[in-house]
Amino acid sequence: MADPFKLQHRKLEYKRLIPSFLLSHRTLLTALWIVGFILIVVWQRTAVERLLLYRGLASPTRPIPKLRPLVFNLSDFGAVGDGVTINTKAFEKAISEIRKRGGGQLNVEPGHWLTAPFNLTSHMTLFLAENAVILGIDDESYWPLLPPLPSYGYGRERRGPRYGSLIHGQSLKDVVITGHNGTINGQGRSWWEKYRKNLLNHTRGPLLQLMWSRDIYISDVTFRDSPFWTLHPYDCQNVVIRNVTILAPLTEAPNTDGIDPDSCMDMVIEDSYISVGDDGVAIKSGWDQYGIAYSRPSSNITIRNLIVRSMISAGVSIGSEMSGGVSNIIVENLLIWNSKRGIRIKTSPGRGGHIRHVIYRNLTLQNVRVGIVIKTDYNEHPDEGYDPNALPVIEDISFTGIRGQGVRIPARIYGSAEIPVQNITFQDMSVGITYKKKRIFQCSFVQGRVIGKIFPAPCENLDWYDDGGKLLRQSTKMNTKDLDYDG
Repeated sequence: MADPFKLQHRKLEYKRLIPSFLLSHRTLLTALWIVGFILIVVWQRTAVERLLLYRGLASPTRPIPKLRPLVFNLSDFGAVGDGVTINTKAFEKAISEIRKRGGGQLNVEPGHWLTAPFNLTSHMTLFLAENAVILGIDDESYWPLLPPLPSYGYGRERRGPRYGSLIHGQSLKDVVITGHNGTINGQGRSWWEKYRKNLLNHTRGPLLQLMWSRDIYISDVTFRDSPFWTLHPYDCQNVVIRNVTILAPLTEAPNTDGIDPDSCMDMVIEDSYISVGDDGVAIKSGWDQYGIAYSRPSSNITIRNLIVRSMISAGVSIGSEMSGGVSNIIVENLLIWNSKRGIRIKTSPGRGGHIRHVIYRNLTLQNVRVGIVIKTDYNEHPDEGYDPNALPVIEDISFTGIRGQGVRIPARIYGSAEIPVQNITFQDMSVGITYKKKRIFQCSFVQGRVIGKIFPAPCENLDWYDDGGKLLRQSTKMNTKDLDYDG
């Protein structure tokens, strides 16, 4: 049994440890009131910040990092992010200061920053904060005119000069465009409508175009509603495009390709989402006689880990402008969904050049009309000066690990007597089909092989090997025209 004297002694010691003022009921109520008041203030501040954020007026929820030693904010140069004020001069002043200092970072803070086209500089980071939006002015009179690209010799849509891009750069080094998923919006709708009504005198401009540049890194930004192609690196080297989102309406947004590597070398495109009104990615290298003369290939390009949607063209294309050549391409780990085509290679007589050493692997096709297309009669030319005897070469193309569901035509390989498709390989392919016509794997002037079992059954133009490399059936029909569907 506990000693009563000891219990009383412990109570006295406990009371000595607690200041006497806390034992007062009035003091305790006062303390509770103060704590409650603080909690209410904190709650109200959080609620107000959430409301401002919803209205686009709050400060960024994440601090803007300093990625370079010298950092400027766009607002320091008089810019106003109200979506109405034209901020071209502020962009130009900020970038001029960065050029003078030998490099730096320009932070675009939360807001809607309307601007006409402007040029970047070397050793620069353009950082878009969360809820920052760069808006391209939709009046074409503000857009400068540039000469045709030398490998095209033509504006692409109109003869003569072309409109520049909203964000542009030439002969640059060490350029970073990144952020907390801010947005660059080309406000392309008025451009698309004028194009359809034939009201534009010059070719529309891309949203972002970098020319003759190297060491480019683009990440964590949303690009949307470009007037024309969205991202267009031209004759660039060492380019990384990672973790971007590219959006345009799936219809009535003509030629709004997502990314167009054009005569580029050593490039990676990865971990991105693209849903646009034309090709998701289209690798190019010049157009007919102009591309042949310019002679700059696209090579050493890896495209991986993309989700792509294209109701008009294809998820990933090569061509049709490929006259400088395209080689050493890897396309892997793609999901292409609700699209017209999955993979497409397109060219024609007059292009010249080559498409070779292309690897496709681990592709998933979901509700795609035609899974794989190779087309050699894409007869669109800049002018009458092309040489119809300049014939492209298509060879060494492999497809491994192709999966799909809801695909109408799994493959349509359309070579010709002039441009045969050579050394093509299919392995580990299983595609669920929705089209019940007889010829669902279509071939014409194709030479190559199937390794192991694939579904659906391949065309008879291809040799068939087992998984161990033993020849099971040798084709004698590579020139067979086994086509009944226009993909």
